[in-house]
Amino acid sequence: MLESIRENSQGVVAKSILGLVILTFAVAGVGSYTSQVDTSVATVNGVKITQSEFDRAFQAQRNRMQQQFGEMFDTLSSDANYMANLRNNVLDNLINEALIDQNSNDLAIRVSDEKLKQAIREMPEFQVDGSFDNDRYLALIQQAGFFQSSDFRDYLRVEMTRRQLTQSLLSTEFDLPYRQELTSALQNQKRNIRYAVIDAEQFKAQVEVTDEEVSAFYQDNQDRFQNQEQVKVDYVVLSVNDYAQDVVVSDEEISAYYEENIEAYSTPEQRRVSHILIESGEDADAAKAKAEAILARIQAGEDFAELAKTESDDMFSGENGGDLEYLEKGVMEESFEVAAFALENVGDVTEVVETSFGFHIVKLTELTDAQVEELASVSPDIKEMLANDKAQGIFFEKQQEAAQLAFEVPDSLEDAANAVGVEVQTSEWLSRFGNDAPFDNAQIIEVAFDDVLINDQVNSDVIEVSEEEVVFVRVNEYQAATVKPLSEVSEDIKTQLIAEKATTAADVQAAALLASFKAGEDVNEQLTALNSSFESKVDVARFGADIDGAVRREAFTLPHPAEGVVSASTVTMSNGNIALVEVEAVTAGEASVNPNLAQQQTQMLATAAYAAYVKALRVDADITRKEVIESTNVL
Repeated sequence: MLESIRENSQGVVAKSILGLVILTFAVAGVGSYTSQVDTSVATVNGVKITQSEFDRAFQAQRNRMQQQFGEMFDTLSSDANYMANLRNNVLDNLINEALIDQNSNDLAIRVSDEKLKQAIREMPEFQVDGSFDNDRYLALIQQAGFFQSSDFRDYLRVEMTRRQLTQSLLSTEFDLPYRQELTSALQNQKRNIRYAVIDAEQFKAQVEVTDEEVSAFYQDNQDRFQNQEQVKVDYVVLSVNDYAQDVVVSDEEISAYYEENIEAYSTPEQRRVSHILIESGEDADAAKAKAEAILARIQAGEDFAELAKTESDDMFSGENGGDLEYLEKGVMEESFEVAAFALENVGDVTEVVETSFGFHIVKLTELTDAQVEELASVSPDIKEMLANDKAQGIFFEKQQEAAQLAFEVPDSLEDAANAVGVEVQTSEWLSRFGNDAPFDNAQIIEVAFDDVLINDQVNSDVIEVSEEEVVFVRVNEYQAATVKPLSEVSEDIKTQLIAEKATTAADVQAAALLASFKAGEDVNEQLTALNSSFESKVDVARFGADIDGAVRREAFTLPHPAEGVVSASTVTMSNGNIALVEVEAVTAGEASVNPNLAQQQTQMLATAAYAAYVKALRVDADITRKEVIESTNVL
């Protein structure tokens, strides 16, 4: 059916009707729809945060977390509560950014056009061989979704304004030495402890888990037992490298390119000059006479640099013996430039030269003749470049040919692949994250899971992976997300419930032991009955890996022991066992001033100050928010 629609939509009448439908919808339908339906997810002082803005921010956060956690994020993303919290956090951040933008506007904080241009030119992403490259700039911002350079400038201006406000706030924070000493003393503190571990494993034999409990846990936690949706695709990869090996570049082509671009292989003459300036002032004749007198002294053998230091009215260059560094044409006034470029040998000095600034004496201090690289030395580079350009041309033609056939024959990639001389490949099962190349590319995965490709079984448009590689895909098989049957997960649930009940039983025993221990009773026999005993540790540090982290944290949470009072408690360890922990003695730590610690504490203070600033903005703001859901357009 889809192919029939494609064919019948090519006629003049069909196109005219389609144009009228689109125009009608654009003028009437879209306008009425957008005016009646509020798609915002929050409003901040009357300014709406749209669903599309939320979707972009949420997708960006998901991508960052996927990179950070890898395959573990698949498990996290299957937890409905976790993802709901993530969505709320993303919305909170958008609200905070809106408040900061509004406050920046109220404070009249601005980023000038010149500063914005400078920032763009200095961004390493847009540089080639250390210099700003406008073509690379336009290509990269378009890949990032900014199809107009003004869109990217507006985005960057907002980001720089936010940064300017927050940095001005954070830079006011500082830490005091006494706080550093107190913190270092606490960090260096040591404690003598003893603890006994009550193994939960011994209670598992006494635990019973019913089928009803397993079923109830399954019903309450179905989000934990989901099979993620998966897709298997047929795909075609086109790469510049596929065509580069067949490209031939002749010597004539290399020579022609060299002649046409000879300036690229030439180093212009470089000359460095110094000068002595006598400003005209109110009496130009006197100034000229003074300059001529200085010239006579130079010609008599006096040192040019010393005279520049004592006589020149250009104080900045005079301090350096009159040095103006390397002279470029078009920078100085014509009379100065003509005289300077007329000097032939290092050490030559001009006659007195008049400009609008006054009267100059110019000396040539360094001279490097113009040089041209020989064709033989640059021929390999030219050949490689021309070969790449030819391969790029072929690549583009093949890409267009494949795109046209993939559209015209939408039910298979074979025609497109045969036409450009590549093979159709089939992927393994793919999920939304954690795939191997080339499917580690978010753009390919977004297309592969697109509803149109899944439901209509058509070929994709060209997907640009990079400037040198494109991909076409079509869905081969699709498996929707499903909840695993209870029969498949019941044993895992039972094992988990047994472990939880065993930990609870161990905790009950530990609580009874703690009560007896704090009452002054000897609990060694009770510990022996539970296959446990006290283990002592001396000079336990706040940070380390020699004991369980939960035990260590609890030991440094408990109060200092006092006469007649037992400083003890119980804590659940990472493996589900319960530990009875007692602090027997505390050794004060040595106080010191550590620059790294000072920096850390300053950062903590700055973070707290920023949080307080945002909180204050929220208190005075009119904020309404809606429940946010994950859009179907977001991976």
